[in-house]
Amino acid sequence: MSKFSELINGEKPVLVDFFAEWCGPCQMMKPILTQVKSQIGDDASIIKVDIDKNPSVATAYHVQSVPTLILFQKGQVKWRQSGVMQAADLTRIIKQQSNAK
Repeated sequence: MSKFSELINGEKPVLVDFFAEWCGPCQMMKPILTQVKSQIGDDASIIKVDIDKNPSVATAYHVQSVPTLILFQKGQVKWRQSGVMQAADLTRIIKQQSNAK
């Protein structure tokens, strides 16, 4: 968990995709996140956390369904939502946070 804490405590926003291999909607998020990353470049990081392999992290952030997306900055939760989202919406949310200093 220390590596995770290190990542989410930085200045740069970090979008965490809590997912599971068996989850159909989670599979739908893969190309969407790839698209978001190409649009935001280095303005933010995107990491995926498998809830089955990292149950303590999922529990710590009260992840009850997958996919759950949480945007962190400086260790704080800036935004969160469960379910599949469109790339344009995610990009807009991340850009708003990275500009809100």
